[in-house]
Amino acid sequence: MTLPRTVADVLAHHVSFEVECIDRMYLNVYVPQLQFPLGLVGFLRRRLGMRVASTAPLASITEGFVTAVRRFAADHDIPIVDFVKGQRKDDVMHERLKDFTGTQGVVFIGRAQEKTPLFRTEKRRDAEGKTYPWIVKTTGVVNHFYFYCVDDDFGPFFLKFCSYFPYNAKLCLNGNHWAQRQATKSGIAFTPMDNAFAAVEDPAGLQTICDRLGPAEIDGLLRKWLDILPHPFTPDDRDAGYHYDLSILQAEFSLTQTLDRPLSGRIFFEQVIRDNLDIGRPDQVSLVFDRSLRRTGPRATPSRFRTRIITNGVTPSLHVDYKHATIKQYHKEGKALRTETTINDTRDFGIGKRLINLPALRRVGFHANRRLLDVQTISHDPTDGDTAFAAITDPVITETGRRVAGMRFTDHHVQALLSAILVFRLLPHGFTNRDLREYLAPLLGRDPSTITSGQMSYDLRRLRLHGLIERVPGTHRYQITPAGQRHALFLTRVHNRVLRTGIAELVDRHSDPPPLRRAADAYDTAINELIHHAGLAA
Repeated sequence: MTLPRTVADVLAHHVSFEVECIDRMYLNVYVPQLQFPLGLVGFLRRRLGMRVASTAPLASITEGFVTAVRRFAADHDIPIVDFVKGQRKDDVMHERLKDFTGTQGVVFIGRAQEKTPLFRTEKRRDAEGKTYPWIVKTTGVVNHFYFYCVDDDFGPFFLKFCSYFPYNAKLCLNGNHWAQRQATKSGIAFTPMDNAFAAVEDPAGLQTICDRLGPAEIDGLLRKWLDILPHPFTPDDRDAGYHYDLSILQAEFSLTQTLDRPLSGRIFFEQVIRDNLDIGRPDQVSLVFDRSLRRTGPRATPSRFRTRIITNGVTPSLHVDYKHATIKQYHKEGKALRTETTINDTRDFGIGKRLINLPALRRVGFHANRRLLDVQTISHDPTDGDTAFAAITDPVITETGRRVAGMRFTDHHVQALLSAILVFRLLPHGFTNRDLREYLAPLLGRDPSTITSGQMSYDLRRLRLHGLIERVPGTHRYQITPAGQRHALFLTRVHNRVLRTGIAELVDRHSDPPPLRRAADAYDTAINELIHHAGLAA
């Protein structure tokens, strides 16, 4: 019986380097005093000298801000793009970024109408029936300006401003892009991958860089660009204490583990998925996030406990949910295993939302990534199996540069060779060229005299270079290796008892076909029905 091992243990043998880094962050940019009606009333009275609470005077501030944005775009020759409904804004950025050659600047300004919290004035009546204005918080669909920029330290990011009071904004950045820029400045050579690293000269130095990203750096990015871009509040407003603060709306924490054998990475991850379909169960989620969960009662944990396998194109990803947090795991660009914890509400973990809480939040995110790998188990290491299978079936290049053909699994001649060498396992002194020819010829349906010694020498060299046999020292005799015995026995049995039998059942035309043929016919029928219905729907 083979005991399952944790994915973390298995990965320890296949990871060439790994990097933990803050990935995508989405932050609220807001003036704290202006997020509630009484705060707005205070602004109207102290800054605008209004004696009556009304949002009407704010229209001029909005017009001035919109005019400043248009003037800024014209002065710096920056295009303003109107986003259409359903359009992916990041795709527009990626296309326009291809033509951007500078190290820093505004790539374009996007404009879109979106629903957002607003303040409005409504009429109310007092006890005598007289009307008076009253400011309430509501929602409305208004214009937003997206400033898509490139920063010298952070790379691509965007800052989105609402064009209506209190001019709340959103800041979106990527910590991996920041790390790439800092690695370049530090002289650390690396091969980039989409918001990750495919290869790096100094993994420890890179990790030190990633660990540096914190509240001070992110706040510095905001202050820098608030000084560059049009600002909805005047310098006097800011001197009076009306300045922007940051809180965390969404934060992603990534662990990228680059594999030493990338081609086997997908096989490994698909086995991880098969063996961990129950990872979304409450007992498993509790271990991953290190939190106590309650399934029943008035204080039951508000979460959907499930494992989701999502296929985008041909790349599957594993998703585990806890409250408003999600762990996503996938095989990234055929090179690395990527584990990402996305936290959408910091209070799920008893942490405040302000940016100063980022160090505590990152500990939760990176800890969850590691705990997932410790909780996940895998029944076997498919990477080792794939490597061993390739060592037999793929061609071998000798030290002299000579290419020796692989042992193709379905080749009749190869199957005969594998069957023949199994006969010699019990010979204490091994076997010779002539011995192999005598046993191989009948398996091939040939007379031994028609097989030359040179042909046998070629087959012996193939078997030896693929690790199935070895030469007895000081002789011209050979013996089968322990690995050769195991592999030859397995491959011949699979070929004869599984493949041949399975194919025979699939081509069976009898009126009462065998189970495998019936299953194949049912699957084919279901596919045809799906195509038929899809065609009718189209």
